[in-house]
Amino acid sequence: MNKLLVLPAIVLLAAAGCHRNVSQQFERMSGEFVRATLSFSPSGATSVGLHRFEGRNLDDELDDISSSNLDKQLHYYQAFQKRLADVDARKLAAEDRTDLEILNDQVAAALLDLTESHSAQHNPTIYVETLGNALFGPFVLEYAPLPERIRHIIARLGAVPLFLDQASTNLASAPDIWTKVAIDENEGNIALVDKTIRAAVPAELAGSYKDVAGKALQAMGKFQQFLKNDLLSRTDWDWRLGRDRYARKFSYTLETGVDAETLLQNATNDLAQVRAHMLELALPLHRQMVPSHGDHAELSGQAREDQVIGEVLATIAQHHSTRESYMDDARRDLEEARAFVAQKHLLTLPARGNLQVIPTPEFMRGIYAVGGFDPAPPLEPKLGAFYWVTPIPDTWPKDRVESKLREYNFYKLKLLTIHEAMPGHYVQFEFANDIPLESRRLVRAVFGNGPYVEGWAQYAEQMLLDEGFLDRSPEMALTFAKERLRVIANAILDIRLQMLNMSDQDALDLMEKQTFQETEEAAAKLQRAKLSSCQLPTYYAGWNGWLAARAAYRNAAGASYSLSQFNDRALGEGAVPLRSLAALLQESKQNAAGQP
Repeated sequence: MNKLLVLPAIVLLAAAGCHRNVSQQFERMSGEFVRATLSFSPSGATSVGLHRFEGRNLDDELDDISSSNLDKQLHYYQAFQKRLADVDARKLAAEDRTDLEILNDQVAAALLDLTESHSAQHNPTIYVETLGNALFGPFVLEYAPLPERIRHIIARLGAVPLFLDQASTNLASAPDIWTKVAIDENEGNIALVDKTIRAAVPAELAGSYKDVAGKALQAMGKFQQFLKNDLLSRTDWDWRLGRDRYARKFSYTLETGVDAETLLQNATNDLAQVRAHMLELALPLHRQMVPSHGDHAELSGQAREDQVIGEVLATIAQHHSTRESYMDDARRDLEEARAFVAQKHLLTLPARGNLQVIPTPEFMRGIYAVGGFDPAPPLEPKLGAFYWVTPIPDTWPKDRVESKLREYNFYKLKLLTIHEAMPGHYVQFEFANDIPLESRRLVRAVFGNGPYVEGWAQYAEQMLLDEGFLDRSPEMALTFAKERLRVIANAILDIRLQMLNMSDQDALDLMEKQTFQETEEAAAKLQRAKLSSCQLPTYYAGWNGWLAARAAYRNAAGASYSLSQFNDRALGEGAVPLRSLAALLQESKQNAAGQP
């Protein structure tokens, strides 16, 4: 063998070994980061399936939210940011570079909150929801026999007085909407402890539970009085992030490469186009449903769109559930969607039968006013995954009930179920929980990209309709176009509220007058927009991102393109930034083919 040919081969092998070493080091670093940050929040650790950390039993602990521990977290993130800066991304494989991008943005977002947004000092809902999750997680996740999980709950209840004292000490001021929602959600926590969990406590633990629950309930009542009589009067903090902070959080959270103002312009342009499309869909239905009204040709522009589309949507909305049948109808819709996905072979259905449909926990109904999804823990994927459906309260007057049911009518409830469960969030997270490399699975589950997650669910709705779900019903097509309009409005709403001081009335007008949303839905969405930031645009950005990734994959595959293959491969990556997805799919295809 020619010695001149041997030397480059040795150099290449050495370089490959160097790259493996860097990747292995980064893998250890990623795993350390996820576990360390989860240890800051034992309630979150339980939901992920991390039960022990450095000799601690996290299931017995509540989060330490003292000022000293918050400082400790700040210093950890600052130090870790410096460590990330020392990682040579050029020596990492594409999958590791993607995880490095996720970690960099996650650290930046955490530091933004700890140093500028100061949620710990101004947002009471984070304490109420953390406590609720800390108690509800062990109650519903069957990671151990019930008596053992109740002992974990008892241990956490014992820490409630200190936890809520720390919360009261931390909270300096809050927007009144945050405090009002915290008050409502804290009532949900009280009911969770005093009724729901208490009813399930085994007889041998009833005495222990009674003692510790009594003290915890007293502390929760004291915290409720603090919220009502103290914090509610200290409102000198704005729920708006403002242009600069919002722009940075937007970049760290969405990871699309598109800035907020550009996304706002794109969404505004799409709003007009989708309304025009809706008019085309609505006109034939309008002639069938309200023939006596003509086509409203006497009107033009937005006025005609409002009249024709509005009348058809109002007729469609009359076909809806009742307050009593709402949950059962969602379960029925779930089975219908599952059967359709299987029949059409749109993707590989999850092997685990762990999906449950349950009422949204009361302590989460402030932000999940309609429904949501809680995935199985990535470290224990065999455990339960939960499609939350928020019940309609018995105390609601008839007009509120009717408004909710009209918005989530026969067609929209099906879209909600597709989005949250089948083949939306449930399927996506089940794929993500099968990523073999544990550190990667955790990074992409715990810190997964929002546009990927919400975009998949929106894309899934479109995919089913494109494939003929519900026999290509024109009523469903128009309802889905309204869904597209609502997703666009979500992006506009969040950006304009947070960056441009959009008024409440302008926000309600956008939703009710321009995007045909019911009053109840609009009010709940406005509240949600004030409780969160940079989440509502993920639907619009993600939907477009998924369609772009599929188009790129199809163009590269040519005649060999398969929709189910694309879905399986893209889902198999986990929740990566969508700007990275097409490149990762291309690299995985080359690796599978043995190409350099």
